[in-house]
Amino acid sequence: MKLDKIKEFVEYAKSAGVSELKYESGDEKISVKLTGDSPVYFQPQTQAQAVNPFTGASDTSSKQSSKNSGLIEVTSPFVGTFYRSSSPDTDPYVKAGDRVSKGQAMCIVEAMKIMNEIESEADGEIVEICVENETYVEFGQVLFRLKP
Repeated sequence: MKLDKIKEFVEYAKSAGVSELKYESGDEKISVKLTGDSPVYFQPQTQAQAVNPFTGASDTSSKQSSKNSGLIEVTSPFVGTFYRSSSPDTDPYVKAGDRVSKGQAMCIVEAMKIMNEIESEADGEIVEICVENETYVEFGQVLFRLKP
């Protein structure tokens, strides 16, 4: 995708006064979130990186090994630092074995100095926490695995 198209997309989002805008055409996908006049995150996506809006899992993670068959993978929606709790002196949001409900906060991913709560997109039991606290995570990286 050409830089001019991306700039035009961001300007359109700003002029429309929306806080989030997504575009999809064939293999081209763009997602932008705005606060004020500047993007909070900007992630051009290829078809392989597309995120399922219902599970939060990337399309590539849906091709799970037989070991993880039937599990829901909660992935990072952007690059940042993973935190299991809201501050160093508080308990983690969730632990392995906990039951979570759709919409329940599971962790924080800090991106560009903004703390973003990552919520469960489904009801289930946490069977695996895939990331160590205070580590750097990539877009689409698996953070948790849930058993529905």
